[in-house]
Amino acid sequence: MMHWLDRRTPESRKSFDARTAGDVDYGRVVHSASFRRLQGKTQILNLGDSDFYRTRLTHSLEVAQIAGGLIKQLAHNFPGHPALVHLPEHALIQAIACTHDLGHPPFGHGGEVALNYCMRDYGGFEGNGQTLRILSKLEKFSELAGSNLTRETLLGVLKYPVAFSQVANPNVRPRMLSDTSGTPLLDRTASEPPKCFFDCEEDVVDWILSPLSNSDQDAFRKFDLRPGKHAKARHKAFACSIMDLADDISFGIHDLEDALALKLVDQQQFHKHVAASACQGLLDYLNSQYRGQYGNDVYGGLLKRLFGDGNDRKHQINRILNFVIPSILIEEEAEFEEPRLRYRVTVPEPVADFLAAVTKLVYEEVICSPSVQHLEFKGQMMVIAVFEVIKSEPKRFLPGDILAKFSGSAEPMRVISDYVSGMTDAHLLRTYERLFAPRMGSVFDKL
Repeated sequence: MMHWLDRRTPESRKSFDARTAGDVDYGRVVHSASFRRLQGKTQILNLGDSDFYRTRLTHSLEVAQIAGGLIKQLAHNFPGHPALVHLPEHALIQAIACTHDLGHPPFGHGGEVALNYCMRDYGGFEGNGQTLRILSKLEKFSELAGSNLTRETLLGVLKYPVAFSQVANPNVRPRMLSDTSGTPLLDRTASEPPKCFFDCEEDVVDWILSPLSNSDQDAFRKFDLRPGKHAKARHKAFACSIMDLADDISFGIHDLEDALALKLVDQQQFHKHVAASACQGLLDYLNSQYRGQYGNDVYGGLLKRLFGDGNDRKHQINRILNFVIPSILIEEEAEFEEPRLRYRVTVPEPVADFLAAVTKLVYEEVICSPSVQHLEFKGQMMVIAVFEVIKSEPKRFLPGDILAKFSGSAEPMRVISDYVSGMTDAHLLRTYERLFAPRMGSVFDKL
């Protein structure tokens, strides 16, 4: 009988091993090469002196901590709720949360867009799809199944249970533009990837979903068509929704903290995106829990603390988290038989409005600012240049172990994509400099 804690390659456990399956999965994630490489990939970019300083690694650890807190909060908020029986254990949700960014390439989202352009004729590229590929095939804990994690963990990792070929809009094809001087420029809008898993991992997804009824499988794989855009997956599993909410909280609130600390956002910009009306729920919470500390103008007191010194800011960020996390709710999708799919987590509208406003502030005022976009563009062009050089003569430019995989692969371009996407920011930059910088370099430079 198939079980959610089964592994693709069966393993025997020693009688003296007291760990749970979740403990084993968590250990394999944090001891993996792909997890360690996250310390060399910043949350936004790593090409200058004034970028966000949370790395993908510290971000992933924060997401894991928040996800663990959400699990405990659910048990506190909803004692006796039938969904609680299917809450992932602590180690398992930690494993899921720590994996969520493993597939992201160097130079943030810009690198993802660049690699999708490079792979436009070979099945595309998308960071979440690459995460599943790393865990199920590329890591080295087993010969044929990558990290060989349990089905339960991989279901939590499967954020978009739809294949690239299903959701990619053929009318939105990655391409280059040319300016008036003839310089090739990436069309970054057209080159945005769909959120998906790769077609070459269809066998993995089939295995993950195999315990489900046919009706549940069909419903779980549904997606919504969107004119002029890629289609969008409709569903995710219970554990995945917990991880996803933790990621949203971390992205919105912790990246806001970084932006404030680095003075990348001023009070006028904050007020523009996060007006008092957008955070009324937070203001009511602060007024009720910390009565008198904010005076008659709670919004003004909030701004004073966020834009004050480091201690004031950290205390205020903690109070915001204390407003968001305890508000978590459970919602039900009645069309599913399997409880792991039937339940999702969400937050009430006032909290969702605040998170959306903060996320928009960070995106529009920081990520879309010229200072960051210049660096993102540079990173994208370096990724494309390195990929195209390797593609032109793989035998001359790939390291020996990667070349062996390339030569024996039915999808050789995917092997190049795996190699480039696995580079840290510094590794990609060094490779680019070896190939294109006037300095000759040395045969002793590490590839």
